[in-house]
Amino acid sequence: MMMLVNCSGCRTPLQLPQGAPCIRCAICGAVTHVAAAPAPGPLADPARGPPPPPAHGRKRAVIIGISYRFSRHELKGCINDAKCMRHLLTTRFSFPDDSIIMLTEEQTDPFKIPTKHNIRMAMYWLLQGSQPGDSLVFHYSGHGAQQRSYSGDEADGMDETLCPLDFETQGMIVDDEINAALVRPLPHGAKLHALIDACHSGTALDLPFLCRMSRTGQYIWEDHRPRSGVWKGTSGGEAISFSGCDDHQTSADTSALSKITSTGAMTFCFIQAIEHGQAATYGSILNSMRMTIRNTGGGDSMAGGGAVTSLISMLLTGGSAGTGGLKQEPQLTAGDMFDVYAKPFSL
Repeated sequence: MMMLVNCSGCRTPLQLPQGAPCIRCAICGAVTHVAAAPAPGPLADPARGPPPPPAHGRKRAVIIGISYRFSRHELKGCINDAKCMRHLLTTRFSFPDDSIIMLTEEQTDPFKIPTKHNIRMAMYWLLQGSQPGDSLVFHYSGHGAQQRSYSGDEADGMDETLCPLDFETQGMIVDDEINAALVRPLPHGAKLHALIDACHSGTALDLPFLCRMSRTGQYIWEDHRPRSGVWKGTSGGEAISFSGCDDHQTSADTSALSKITSTGAMTFCFIQAIEHGQAATYGSILNSMRMTIRNTGGGDSMAGGGAVTSLISMLLTGGSAGTGGLKQEPQLTAGDMFDVYAKPFSL
């Protein structure tokens, strides 16, 4: 039985084996001591309210959409992305509605506002009690950034980050922490799909391998394992991430795709690939997403679609101008290398 305690140094939720007197944080290295063995069940912080609901079933998802409304960082399409992703998972992939935690500014529950603490708790919930056969999804639509890495495990010297709603006061969530929370605990037989629609998101999960694909669809796997030897893979599970762009690129929040409302370019292209029957393999999805983005602004190439693409058209919120082709290339990273044109896609 794994229990939850907050790190005494950085406050990251840590999984404490039952009866263990202390635990060392993989993020900041601090040792957190507990006065006594915790009682069964997740540890609630009275100042933070109750823990998230228990996991339901074998399919679970965390969906995050942050608009940063009323700030200079405001985005128009991220909450649309979250709604459409939830619709896709429940209608197309049979995810139970009560097995999805959605964090947006529209939520009335204060523990479902996409703050740094709530996102950390949601990541813990997603992996809590995971076992063989589980299918887990983590979707994030919002701002992404980079900051200097001092660990020596980044080839470009930069950590990729996600920006919670309160990042200006509480700080960003670094890829090292995301990897420690979502990737490394994943057990054998469980699979995790991450969809990161943000700038600088190519290696946001710090997965060991990146699929470098050309415009003709040819690809090679790049080895992104840290030179330090630190393991960034899973505990036997399967982790795969689609991201909106390469680490050095930005990812669009645009109305150029749906023509009616703003969406994240990556989320729209992922959903469209599935609805247009181009999701047989991971390679076909990645090729479809890249082609859609390259063809943006090319007349009627975005016409048609299924129920979820139609849902985007019904979300008549404010739009932002989008003209010409988008300068981003969706990326695929994974815990292990595989044949992207032979491996069937499934959630």
